Amino acid sequence: MSILKRFTDIMSSNINALLDKAEDPVKMIDQLMRNLNDDLNKVKAETASIMAEETRAKREVDECQSDVNKMLDYAKRAVEAGNDDDARQFLSKKASLTEKLTALNTKYEAAKANSEKMKQMYNKLNMQIEELNERRSTIKAKMATAKMQERINKMGSSINNSASSIDSFSRMEEKANRMLDEANAMAELNSKPTDRIDDLMNKYNTNNSSVEDELAALKSANSSAIEDELAKLKENK
Repeated sequence: MSILKRFTDIMSSNINALLDKAEDPVKMIDQLMRNLNDDLNKVKAETASIMAEETRAKREVDECQSDVNKMLDYAKRAVEAGNDDDARQFLSKKASLTEKLTALNTKYEAAKANSEKMKQMYNKLNMQIEELNERRSTIKAKMATAKMQERINKMGSSINNSASSIDSFSRMEEKANRMLDEANAMAELNSKPTDRIDDLMNKYNTNNSSVEDELAALKSANSSAIEDELAKLKENK
């Protein structure tokens, strides 16, 4: 019965409390189920042994009952034959066998009760293990979901870190643009200022030079060409 006690203790314990202490609930559940199945096999073997004891006890009862009936039959035959002494011996044997039969019946009833009890316990424990197998599948599904959620949470954390890096990049880009603008402004301030009078003089010097060049070209051309150009100038006036 020590096997049954250990098995019952495990089955009646709070399995969730055991899982809370485990680093990996799935592995813990698998190990618990292996232990429970091993114990169930031992209970099964012990139940079969007790059932066999019931069968043996029943056979002994039947055999003894047959002997009792046989002695009674022979006693009747002896009486019919007029042999009372023989009949007395058969009846004496019958009485001894009847006493033995009473003891065998007591033994058989106890074996039968134990066999019924063991079969009920075995069936109950077997059903409980089947229920635990279903719960194991549910727990494994929950663990798989939890691990997936954990991965998603880690990815979310990575995305947050990436967003922070992108913000830092933008700040650095803005800083670089500001530094460039400041540098260009400083370069502009450091450059030598120009005199607008010089620019105006160059403008008119360029125009005068163009006129003189054009006039020289006209003089170098033939007289007819010069006349034509002079005529065009007069028309333009």
